Amino acid sequence: MSVMNILRLELNYFRNYIAQKVELSPNVNIFSGDNAQGKTNLLEAVYFMSLGKSMSTPRDKELIMWNHKRGRVKAEISKNAGVKTVEIVLDTETNKRVAVNGMPITRIGELMGVITTVLFSPDEIDIIKDTPQKRRRFMDIALCQLSKSYFYCLSDYNKILAQRNKLLKKSAPAGAVEVWDMQLIARCAKITRTRREFVRRLEKYAAESHLFLTDGSENLQIKYEGTTGDDEKEIKQNFSRRLKDCMEIDYKHGYTHCGPQTDDLVVMLDGTDVRKFGSQGQQRSCALSLKLAEMKLYRDEQGEYPVLLLDDVFSELDRARACRLAEAVAGFQTIITCTHLPPEIISALEKYSEFIVSGGKITKK
Repeated sequence: MSVMNILRLELNYFRNYIAQKVELSPNVNIFSGDNAQGKTNLLEAVYFMSLGKSMSTPRDKELIMWNHKRGRVKAEISKNAGVKTVEIVLDTETNKRVAVNGMPITRIGELMGVITTVLFSPDEIDIIKDTPQKRRRFMDIALCQLSKSYFYCLSDYNKILAQRNKLLKKSAPAGAVEVWDMQLIARCAKITRTRREFVRRLEKYAAESHLFLTDGSENLQIKYEGTTGDDEKEIKQNFSRRLKDCMEIDYKHGYTHCGPQTDDLVVMLDGTDVRKFGSQGQQRSCALSLKLAEMKLYRDEQGEYPVLLLDDVFSELDRARACRLAEAVAGFQTIITCTHLPPEIISALEKYSEFIVSGGKITKK
């Protein structure tokens, strides 16, 4: 099985990095150091080049080093299709500029799938117990990297939804609102069908990963909770009825009460809803199982593994599950940030390279 690898990274005036180049191993890369030295910033650069947006701020200009006008990140990657480059230039006065293989792209959707990543961080650990929005975000980030058409469909849906909600707030005539409904219905059907199929395929791998992480003690089940229907035609019919049923309450509150923006991912252990009744340890393990399953799904869809980003995750897991996670990352490129890793976790890693991060500078150990 082929593996996508980041060969090297370049960061200039990005967060706390002035001018940094680093060559990565195709296996596990451990970046250790004290807090606030730049470890997470490195992962953020990779994530930014993967999705065109930060994992911590919606404002691109905040990624530029303080008191500087421009910042830059660049990655050289090895894929099935050969070696590619991604470069993003940030500017305090203009929008970011993105280039793939040296050619500027005008739509951020064209960046999807060039560098595929799966991120697991302390914030991601809360994906199970947090709001449905977090679980929808998990599905959408995965699907946008897998499919440009899904990215554009979701973007269209959100724009149409915003227009509909604007009219509802203004108490516009029903006819004006219904003009947007046909477009909304068509995109809802595509989004719902794609998400439902994604969850169906993900469940098998999530269950396998969870059995491994828990040494066979817990059985994980997941299902998609949203507009019903076996195909797009049926989803359209059901969503159309829901829009009509919700029209009165939509006008009352000024926003749309049904659709993909309200759907959720149900996560259960042995039939019990872990979102509500699971312990913190169970919720963390379920979140990790979903991420490991996502890695395998990418492999099936794209013929190569993505890059796994683990931001200070091992400190959040008990020793047994941390060691099992270390075993699970064999076979694909992983970037780990930590203050330090215990010897037993290090010994569970097959092949790894170590780097020290201090004051925005990276040195190989």
